[in-house]
Amino acid sequence: MSAVPQEPLVQPEAELNLDNAATIEEGSAKYNKLGWKRLTICLIVEAIALGSLSVPSAFATVGMVAGVILTVGLGLVAIYTSHVVGQVKLKYPHVEHYSDAVRLIWGRFGYELTGAMFTIFLVLLVGSHALTGTIAFINIVDKDHICALAWSVVSAIILLLLSLPPSFAEFAILGYIDFVSIMVAIFVTIIATGVQASNAPGGLAAVNWSVWPPPETTFHQAFLSTTNIIFAYSFAICQFSFMSEMHTPKDYVKSIWALGLIEIFIYTITGALIYAFVGADVKSPALLSAGPTVSRIAFGIALPVIFISGSINGTVVGRYITDRVFTNSPIRYINSVRGWVWWVSLLTVITVIAWIIAEAIPFFNALLGLLSALFISGFTFYFPALFWFQLVREGKWYQGWKNISLSILNAVVFCMGLIILGCGAYATYTGSSSVGRSFEL
Repeated sequence: MSAVPQEPLVQPEAELNLDNAATIEEGSAKYNKLGWKRLTICLIVEAIALGSLSVPSAFATVGMVAGVILTVGLGLVAIYTSHVVGQVKLKYPHVEHYSDAVRLIWGRFGYELTGAMFTIFLVLLVGSHALTGTIAFINIVDKDHICALAWSVVSAIILLLLSLPPSFAEFAILGYIDFVSIMVAIFVTIIATGVQASNAPGGLAAVNWSVWPPPETTFHQAFLSTTNIIFAYSFAICQFSFMSEMHTPKDYVKSIWALGLIEIFIYTITGALIYAFVGADVKSPALLSAGPTVSRIAFGIALPVIFISGSINGTVVGRYITDRVFTNSPIRYINSVRGWVWWVSLLTVITVIAWIIAEAIPFFNALLGLLSALFISGFTFYFPALFWFQLVREGKWYQGWKNISLSILNAVVFCMGLIILGCGAYATYTGSSSVGRSFEL
C-alpha cells in the first residue's frame, strides 16, 4: 500500500515571518506614492496658513522697504536650507524624520533632544489651530449663547478627523482645498481693504503707511515682526517626514523651489498691498481690518486652511511616534485592524493633549511663541547649516571656490539661527502678548 504524500510542515514562526514580510512590502509600497507635486502641496499645507495674514502687521512695524527685503531674503534662505535638508535625505536614505538627521551629527543625545522638540512643537501647533478654529467660529456665528469651550471641542474633533489619513500622498488631496481656501481668503481681504481705502476720505493717498520703520518702533517690536516672517517659512521641520514617502526623492528640488517662490510671492504681495491699503493700524490677522461683514466671510472661507494646516501637524507627529514605537512591525503601515486601532487611538491622544494644553495654560500663546523662537531657529537655520558642514560638504571647506562660497553662506545661516534663538527668545519674553496671537493664527 503506497504512502500518501504529506504537505511539508510549516512552522508557525516561519509563517508569521512570511506574513509580516508580505505586509511590510505592501505597506512600503503604500507609503512610497508621493510625487513632487503632492510634496509641494503637503509643504504648502504645513507652511502657509492663516498666519500669512499677519505679515501686513509686520510690514507696519518695520516699514515697506524692510518688509519687502525681509520677506524676499528670508524666503530665499529658507529655500536654500530646505535644499540642504533634501541633500541629507538623498545621501542618507534611512533618515525618516528630523531627529534621525540630527542623530548623525549629535548622536543619541541629539536624536532624543530633537525628537522631543519636534513632538512638543507640532503638538502645540495642533492646539494653536484648535484655538484658531474657536476664534473663527465665534467670529462667523456671532452667537453669545454658545460658549467658546463648545467651539473649541468642535475644532478639536475636526482636527482629529482630518488628521486620520495616514499617508501624506492621501493627505495631499486635502491640500488642494487648503491652498484654494487661503488664496481666496487673502484675495477677499486684499479686495475688501482696497475698496475701503479707495472709498475713504482722501482715497489711497490718505492711507498712513511708511517706507521706513516708524520712529517709535523698539527693538523687540521690530524683531517680533521679523519672527512673524521667519516662522512663515518654517517648512523644513516636516520635510524629512514628507520625503520619506516620495517615490523619486531627488525630485524634492522642484517642490522646494515651487513652494518657496509661491510663499515669497504670496507673503510679499499680501504684506505690501494690505499695508498700503490699511496703513499703520492694520490688524493681525489682516482680515480683521476688512470690516465686520467681510471678516466673517473671510473667516468662513479660511476654515479649511485653519483645520487642514493644523491637522497635518498631528499626522506628522503621529507618523514619527508610530515609526519609533513600531520600527520593525507592520503595524507602522496602518494597513490592518490593529494598525488602525493604534493610529486612531494615538491621534486622539495627541489631539486631546494639544487641546487641554491650549485651553488650560493661560499663557499658551506666549509659550508657543517662545518655543517657536527656540525651535524654528534650529529646524530652519542652524541645523541645516551644520548638516552641510558635517554631512553634505565634500572636501575641505577651503578647497575650491564652491566650497569656500558655500562655507561662508552656511556660516552666515548658522549665525542667523543663533541670533534668532537669542533675540527671538528675548523679544518673545518681553512682548509675549503680540507674538502669541501671530502664532495662534
